[in-house]
Parts: sequence; structure tokens; C-alpha cells
Amino acid sequence: MNRAKLFIENFLVYGLGSVISKIVPLIMLPIVTRLMPNTFYYGLNDISNIVVSFGSAIALVGMYDAMFRMFFDKEDIDYKKQVCSTAFYFVTITSIVVFIVLIFFGGFFSKVFFSSYRYTNLLMISALSILIGSTNSIISAPTRMQNKRKIFLITNTLTPIISYCISVPLLLKGMYVMALPFASLLSSLSMLIIFYILNSSWFSIKKANIKVLKQLIKIGLPLMPNFLIYWIFNSCDRMMIAKIMGNSYVGIYGVGARVSSISQFIYTAFAGGWQYFAFSTMKNDDQVQLTSNIFEYLGIISYSATLVLTVFSDHIFKMFFKGEYINGAIIFPYMFLAPLLLMLYQTICNQFLVKKKTWPSALILSCGAIINILANYFLIPLIGIEGAAIGTFLGYAISVLICSIVLTKMKLVSISTRFIVDSFIMVIFFILWRNIAREKIIVSIILALITFGIFVTTYMKDIRLLKRKFLVKSIQN
Repeated sequence: MNRAKLFIENFLVYGLGSVISKIVPLIMLPIVTRLMPNTFYYGLNDISNIVVSFGSAIALVGMYDAMFRMFFDKEDIDYKKQVCSTAFYFVTITSIVVFIVLIFFGGFFSKVFFSSYRYTNLLMISALSILIGSTNSIISAPTRMQNKRKIFLITNTLTPIISYCISVPLLLKGMYVMALPFASLLSSLSMLIIFYILNSSWFSIKKANIKVLKQLIKIGLPLMPNFLIYWIFNSCDRMMIAKIMGNSYVGIYGVGARVSSISQFIYTAFAGGWQYFAFSTMKNDDQVQLTSNIFEYLGIISYSATLVLTVFSDHIFKMFFKGEYINGAIIFPYMFLAPLLLMLYQTICNQFLVKKKTWPSALILSCGAIINILANYFLIPLIGIEGAAIGTFLGYAISVLICSIVLTKMKLVSISTRFIVDSFIMVIFFILWRNIAREKIIVSIILALITFGIFVTTYMKDIRLLKRKFLVKSIQN
């Protein structure tokens, strides 16, 4: 298959799937916030998600990415089944261990995460979600690795629908603490059953192999710190807001972050399609230039999308939310671009994984995480939840910058001067918008149009080339 077609098809199909999976929670968000009496309960749900993401990172031990990488090493089906089976039974064991630890020390972890012993039942639900969700990640992997996109679309449609069909009635009954986490648990369980039926032929205890496990651990274990660092990026801000400002502000921040997560439509599409594309083209002669071009194009698309939605962020929140939730608008621009910066990071960082060198990624992300924590520490007391959002944004931006410099020196990527210039212009836009244009819609629009015009001008040659290719193809057809 043509490489451009392969990438675009994967991007669009996984994009549609991600839009479906994310659009339902986004549509339901104003409804959910109105069904809850105050921001405190949404803050508890956000903390529960933090527990699940933390436990899942530990339980998976980097096995998903290691499994994905080794799956493409050989064409032998028996070998592929050995990889899948070994990863599955290993993750099942680690998931059970994490579950038992959380249950056994339930009171302690409830106090750590929820600041109260009252929420041990919520912690139990979170522990079960880790057990089921981590196992589901491995069981569903063969569907991704075989690029079965129709199944991806169907399951991504069903997951949020099942979840909200359960959670809304529970909220109406006044179960504000348990409704969303319990519904998410049951939804994940239903997906586990579906994928087990679809992919059971890929998993057999007889296919589990110690030699394969050693190789999986060799690739996956150095990746584990990466996922823990991702957890710091996604969760440290909420934990620090809870300690410094209280759970009610976590609720405001969580709603702001959830609305901003519409950028994850792009990121999730990329993440779903990128791994298959990257590993299936990793032996091509022009792989470095191909990766570099994709990095730049995705970067410009990310900047442009951020321009448009930043201008209207305050109006979006005032339209759909009431009360204190409106204050979440201030974090929108930073939290919208943050996942897209992560997408850019993973685009080029995958070069380390292609070379089977995973430790540099952990080191680079650690630098970004330290910046994130320091920014949170100093900025949250000064400017509240906006400080936490800026911390997340800066952490990812520094990670992308360091990764670009390292890989350029290793000659594994080639970043053009025009992209560097456009990145600086994007920073200038943020500064000007925040300080002089945020509450002036006309000024904001003019500022965004000028910035977008610069992006178009610097990439005009590529736009014309792409236009000619489409014209030639349309004539040939």
C-alpha cells in the first residue's frame, strides 16, 4: 500500500474512532455537571481516574508497546502468538498484584489520593478498573496490530454509550461519588469480554515463552518510567491542586481539561495509526526524512487548531456551563495544545524505539516532568489552576525541545528552520493573547489570523506540492 495512503487512512479511521469515543463524554459533560450538586464530586471522579492511570502504568510494565514492537519482528504466526500470550499472562499477574496491594492497603491509599478514609469503596472500584483495564489493553492489542479498523470503530462507539447508560441513572439516584467510576468499570468489563471472544486464538498458556518474556521485559521495562512520567504530567497537577486549593478546584480544573481534550481527537487518531505505520515503514531508506516531515506537518496542524479554538474558549465555556465551571476556560489553550505536544514528542521519540533504545526517552521525559512539578509548585499558589495548566504545557514543550535536539545530533530526525521559527511565533501568540487580547474577541481574531497567515506562508511550497499531487491523481482517476 502507498505510504501516504496507509498513514492517512489509519489517521482518519482512528481519528473517527477517537472522535466517537471522546465526543460522547464531551457532549455529556454539561449534563453530568448539572446532575452533580457541586464541583467537589467531579473532583473526586477526576482523582479516581488518576488512581486508575497510575495503577495501570505499573501493571502494564511497558508490555503494550514492547508487544507491539516485537509483533512486527517476524512474519511467523506462531512467533506472534508467543509474543501475545507471553505479554498477556505476564500483565495478568502484575495486574492482580497491583489490585491486591491497593485493596490490602485501602485505607492508606484512600487517605493519600482522596484525602479521607471515607472513600475506600471508591478506591476498590478504581482497583478493579486497573485489573480489568490493564488486561483489556493486551487482549485488544491484536485487533490494533492487525489493523482491523472496523472493529476499532464499533468498540469505540459502544464503550462510552454503555458507560453513560449506566452512570446517568446512578447520578439521578444521587450516587454522586460512585456513578462515573462504577459505570466506567462495567463498560471496561464489557470490552474485555468482547475482545476476548474476538482475539482468544492469539492467547494460550502453552505459547507463553520465557525467552520471549525476557525480550519483552528488556524493551518494556525501560518504557515503564515513561508511563509513570506521563502520569505525573496528567495527574500531578490535580494532586497538587487538591492539596493546595481543595477538591472543588480539581473539579473545575477537570472540566476545563475535559473540554480541552477535544485535541485528543487528533492525538488518539495519531497514536492509534502511528505505531502500525511507524513499525511497518521503519526499514525504508528515507525513514528519517519521512518521520521529520510528519512531525512538522502535525506540528503546524496542531498550532493552527489551537489558534482557532483559543480565540473562542471563553465563549465556549459560557455557552455550555454555569457557575464555577466557567472558570475552567482559563486553562483551555494550554491543555488543548499539551496533548498535541505529546503527539509531536511521540512522533520523533519513536525513533529510539525503532533502534530498540528506550532509556533516552525516559530521561528526556523526566526533565519535562521536573519542569512540570516545579512550575506547579510555584505557579499554583500564585495564579491557581492556570498555573497548573502552564506547568503541563511547559513540561511537554521542554520534552519536545530536548528530544528534537538529541535526535538531530544522532541524525535520526531533521527539523527545518521554518518550523523552529513558527514555534517561536506560536509562543508569542500565547503571550499576546493572554495579556492583551483574551477579552477582546476582535483583537483575538486578528492576532490569530496574522499568526495563521505566517504558518501558511512558510509552508506554501508544501501546500502547492500537495495540491499538485491531488490534481494529478484526480486526472489519472
